[in-house]
Amino acid sequence: MAWSKYQVFLAILMVITGSINTLATKWADISLSMGRDGTVRPFNHPFLQAVAMFLGEMSCLLAYKLLYLYYKRKDYTDDQLPPSISGSRGFNPLIFLPPALCDMTATSLMYIGLNLTYASSFQMLRGALIIFTGLLSVAFLNRQLKRYEWLGIFFVMSGLLIVGTSDMIFGANSSSIGRNNVITGDLLIIMAQIITATQMVIEEKFVSGHNVSPLQAVGWEGLFGACILSTLLIPMYFIPTGNFVFKNPYGQMEDAIDGVYQMAHSWQVSFALIGTIISISFFNFAGISVTKQISATTRTVLDSIRTFVIWIFSLSIGWETFSQRTFIQVTGFTVLMIGMFLYNNVFIRPFLIRRGLIRSDDSDESDISPILRGDDTPVIPTMNNPSLQRNDSIYS
Repeated sequence: MAWSKYQVFLAILMVITGSINTLATKWADISLSMGRDGTVRPFNHPFLQAVAMFLGEMSCLLAYKLLYLYYKRKDYTDDQLPPSISGSRGFNPLIFLPPALCDMTATSLMYIGLNLTYASSFQMLRGALIIFTGLLSVAFLNRQLKRYEWLGIFFVMSGLLIVGTSDMIFGANSSSIGRNNVITGDLLIIMAQIITATQMVIEEKFVSGHNVSPLQAVGWEGLFGACILSTLLIPMYFIPTGNFVFKNPYGQMEDAIDGVYQMAHSWQVSFALIGTIISISFFNFAGISVTKQISATTRTVLDSIRTFVIWIFSLSIGWETFSQRTFIQVTGFTVLMIGMFLYNNVFIRPFLIRRGLIRSDDSDESDISPILRGDDTPVIPTMNNPSLQRNDSIYS
């Protein structure tokens, strides 16, 4: 069935805002601004950036309230409310605290990693979420992965290995990024996917049964994340860590004062953070709407396009350069996409079934819920998996 103009708009909005979110964060990372010690240096404040991201997610709660009041004033019943705001309102918001803690930790790690590596590698390595979510769901949710899903995981692992190897071998092809930094950043991004996968399992096990509106779920997690991480900025100011990873003027884990000072002295940094806040809000809305209006598998495809857009943009403006690493990453990206399409049962397996090359067995349908791969039934969303109801975070 052909898409409506509104569905086309949602798809374009998701790709554009999702790409802007990653690119705006990277733009802030490489922008130069004078710090409070008088030194001009790049903006290296991943925890402050994570707070900005959570503020963007928190705005979804405001959007929910405004939309709910608007439709109620038009005398809509609960059954007539649009999917983005329909659902239960009689729940304890604290159910979102554990997922928010996972989200906060994973987002902070990913932003640290993005500061150390390439935007394209950052986006590709987030595909590791499929591996860890699948394994944890088998272990703790008693799911049954089917053969094509295990095959998809194998291809994802192979693609990630190729991408990681290209960074290890050619990680110093930029004067501003050293090989050790790139490897450290890649490892932090992969570690973050383990935490995000844990978040997926927690939400599936303890939250999804409450039938909460997706905008509310995103908003409450954003509220908890923003409040907790903003509070943690205070002790981080007094924790000495040196300047290997964090480049704060006096060697702290995070210097929010210096971050605000750099924002005040650089319109690029300020615009980048504003772009992060706005883009994550619209990206969450678009992602939720795409899943509701079309399907979660479509969202997987669109997120793959987003990875390609980020990669091409980074090459076109000189954040990355054409080299041997580029061609190796093309191979890794291709293998990674094959794995994602296999796992999500998109394109490849349906094509082979239609051609009669493999047999369609109804009993071979996956026992994995939409938290792992898409169908039209939404679950409680999180930031970083393209198959889920919202993204990144960093889904964002």
